[in-house]
Amino acid sequence: MLDTVKKLCALPGVSGWEDEVRDRILEQAMPHADEIGTDALGNLYIFKKGALTPAKPLMVCAHMDEVGLIVTNIDEDGYLRFDFVGGVDRRVVLGKRVFIGPDAVPGVVGLKAIHLTDAEERSSVPKTESLRVDIGAENAEAAKKKVRPGDRGVFDNTVYEFGDGFLKAKALDDRIGCAAMLKLLERDLPADTWFVFTVQEEVGCRGAAVAAERVKPGFALVLETTTAADIAGTEKGREVCFLGKGPVIPFMDKGTIYPRAVYERCTAAADRCSVPWQTKSWISGGTDASAIQRRGEGAAVLTVSVPLRSIHSPASVGCIKDIEALPVLAEKILEEMAREN
Repeated sequence: MLDTVKKLCALPGVSGWEDEVRDRILEQAMPHADEIGTDALGNLYIFKKGALTPAKPLMVCAHMDEVGLIVTNIDEDGYLRFDFVGGVDRRVVLGKRVFIGPDAVPGVVGLKAIHLTDAEERSSVPKTESLRVDIGAENAEAAKKKVRPGDRGVFDNTVYEFGDGFLKAKALDDRIGCAAMLKLLERDLPADTWFVFTVQEEVGCRGAAVAAERVKPGFALVLETTTAADIAGTEKGREVCFLGKGPVIPFMDKGTIYPRAVYERCTAAADRCSVPWQTKSWISGGTDASAIQRRGEGAAVLTVSVPLRSIHSPASVGCIKDIEALPVLAEKILEEMAREN
C-alpha cells in the first residue's frame, strides 16, 4: 500500500483537475471491478460484489483532489498572480517550489525581499495578492508561452521516508484514503460495495454530494486524513490526535455529528481487532461525510482518518504504521456494518 500512496501523491490533482489521479486509480482498480462508472463532475465509481447483498447499498469513499494554486493573471514582468484552491495556510508556501499547468512548468512562490520591507510587513503574514509565482520568464510575453490564466499549480511532488517510520509528501490528504480503497478492492468483501473516488472535496465536498444522490447508501465509510497538532507549542488538550497511535475515528467534527450507534458499533469492532485507534481530543476538520449524510433520505456515516502533521501544505507528514493500518481497520468496520445494513 505504501508504494501506491507514494505514486498517487506524486501525481497532480488540484480540485477540478483530478484526471491523472483518476486514470491511475482506474488502471489499478479495473482488474477487481464488477462495474465501473463516472459522472459529469468526475467522480469514479467502482462496484465490487461481496458475500452479501445489503438492503441498502454500502459505500466507501475517499477524495482524489488536493489543495493547490490557480493562476489568475500574468504581470507585465512575467510573474504569475494566483489564488489558492482549497484551504492553504499562506505561512507555509513562501519560497516553496510549485509546478504550473499541464506541462508542469517549475516555479517558486516569492514576495518582496525582506530588505525592502518595513517593520509591520516583517511581523505579519503576507496577503495572497502580494505573492507571485516566479517561473523565470523575462516578461509577460515569455510567460504566456508557458502558462495561462486558469492553469492549476501543485506543490513540489517529492516524496520521501524519514526518521522512525515517517512519510513526507504533498497530497497525503487524501491519496492515503484512495490507496486504502484500492487495497480493499483486492480483498474478498463481506457485502456488495460501491467504492467512490470523489472530486472537489477541498472546495466544498461537491463530488460527494453528487455521489450520495447516485448511490443512495444506507451506510457510507469515508477514508480520510486529519489534522494532528502534536507538535511543540500546542496547548495541552488541543493536539487533536497523535501520529503513531493509529487511525482516528471521530464522534464529531466541524461538518458531521456521527450517529452514536454507528460510532459505538464500529469502535467496538475496532477494539476486537489488533489495530490501535484513537479519537479526536479537539473538534476540528470536516470530510465528505457531511455531504453524504444530508442527501436524499440521509445516510449513516463514519469517517476513519490517518493523522497528519502540516496538513494542506507542501510537506504533510504521516506515520507509516498509521497509513498501513487504515485498510485493515476499514475492512473490520465494513464487516460490522454489512451484518445489519
